Amino acid sequence: MSVYTPVSEVQLAAWLSRYCVGAVRAFEPVAAGIENTNYFVTTAQGRYVLTLFERLPAHELPFYLGLMAHLARHGIPCPAPIADLGDRYLSELNGKPAALVTRLPGGSVEQPGVAECAQLGALLARMHLAGRSYRSYLENPRGPRWWRDAARAVRPFLDAAQRELLDAELQFQSSQRFPDLPRGPVHADLFRDNVLFESGGISGVIDFYFAGVDCLLFDLAVCTNDWCLADSVSDRRLEHSRMHAMLEAYAALRPLEDRELEAWPAMLRAAALRFWLSRLFDFHVPRSGALVRVHDPVHFEAILRLRAAQAQASCAG
Repeated sequence: MSVYTPVSEVQLAAWLSRYCVGAVRAFEPVAAGIENTNYFVTTAQGRYVLTLFERLPAHELPFYLGLMAHLARHGIPCPAPIADLGDRYLSELNGKPAALVTRLPGGSVEQPGVAECAQLGALLARMHLAGRSYRSYLENPRGPRWWRDAARAVRPFLDAAQRELLDAELQFQSSQRFPDLPRGPVHADLFRDNVLFESGGISGVIDFYFAGVDCLLFDLAVCTNDWCLADSVSDRRLEHSRMHAMLEAYAALRPLEDRELEAWPAMLRAAALRFWLSRLFDFHVPRSGALVRVHDPVHFEAILRLRAAQAQASCAG
C-alpha cells in the first residue's frame, strides 16, 4: 500500500455517490507498501479501504477481487469487495481503476509466537481448501517468467557475488518442475503485515494483489520464510517450534503429500528468490510517489543464501 494518486474529499464524495455506503465522515492515506494507492475511508455505514490500482494490468484485477469475494463467502476473514450501483467491483477514479473493500479490525503482530504461527497455518489451509471451487484463473504473476525478466533488469546493479548467486539459483530453479504438486489460488504475499490479529485471534487477511494460481506449497513457503525466522534482523535460520506449529496446523486440515515434502527445501528457496528479486527491482528501479516504503533486498538475499546452503548440505549428508 502506498500513495501515488492524490484524491480530494470532493473527488471521493463524487465517486462514492455510485455506492450505497453513506456519506464520507473521514478518509486518510495509507502509508505502507509499494504497489497501489490506498485510503482508509469511513462513511455513515462503515469502514472501508479504497484502492487505486497503479500498475497492475487491468485484465488481472477481476481475478483478485473475485477471489476475495469468493473467500469471504466461504468464511475466510478477508476484505469483501463492495459492488457499486451498477453491480461492478471496479470503476475509475482519477484515471485509475479503483475498488472499495471492507476494512477489517485488528493489527499485525511483529513477533509471532507458536500460537500465532499455528493459527496462520490453519487459516492458510482453509484458504486453499476454499479456493478449490474458485473458477477464475490467473497464473502467479510473480512466478518463474517474472523472475527471469526481473533478473535481467536488476543484474547491472549487482556485484559479482550477487550475480553468481542469482545465476546459480535461477539455474537451480529451472531444473525444478512440480507439475504434480497440488495447485490452486495462492495469496503469495502473506507476510506478517498482511495478517491482522484481534483478541488473540486472526481477524483478517489482506492485500491479495499478488495472488495467482501456483503450487499451494509455495504459499506455505512464503509464510515460513517470514513468520518462522529465529531473528528477522540478524538470524535468518528457521525457528523449528514455530515452523512445526505452522506446518502441523496446516497439514491437519490439508495433509501434505510425499511429493510436497520432497519439494519443500526447493520451495523455500523459490520463495526467497522471488522476494529477493522483487526487493531488488523496487530498490534499483523505483517509482516516484508521495508515500513510498521500499524494503531492503539484503534481507532476502541472506535468506536465499542460507536456504541454498542448507539444502546443499542436506544433499551432501
